[in-house]
Amino acid sequence: MDKIDLEILNILQKDASIALADLAQAVHLSVTPCWRRVQKLQEDGVIKQQVTLCDPVKLNLGLTVMVALKAAQHNEKWMQRFIAGVSAIPEIVEILRMSGEIDYLLKVYVPDMAGFDQVYKKLVKVADLQDVSSSFVMEVIKNTTALPLNYAVLKTGKA
Repeated sequence: MDKIDLEILNILQKDASIALADLAQAVHLSVTPCWRRVQKLQEDGVIKQQVTLCDPVKLNLGLTVMVALKAAQHNEKWMQRFIAGVSAIPEIVEILRMSGEIDYLLKVYVPDMAGFDQVYKKLVKVADLQDVSSSFVMEVIKNTTALPLNYAVLKTGKA
């Protein structure tokens, strides 16, 4: 990966729908070499997928809830059941296994408190939990899917 690859990633993280010709022009390449670089980034797994980001409020999902969970058990069977169960709940959009005081942190989108109550009832049936603690997002200050690129390891030599 070189500086041009990082420029490509920077642009694509902001708008993956950019036309290839515009992307190539922005990074000072012709279309074919630019396309090859994008393909290589995909093949190498640097670009995992391209998605459309939707506005949750416009989809009647105005309540965001962060749910902290403590597992009642710490074994493979419990973990597999838990992961399968929470992965099947569509309102849960992010599942993070944590270190420290809590075992898992979930990000949940629902229309309102009644919607969260339905998710909560599904959640507690998934697996035996020691503790469930929910925090409701009052305001989103920063929300981005773009990763910082300043830590990427660049190859040395000719770009």
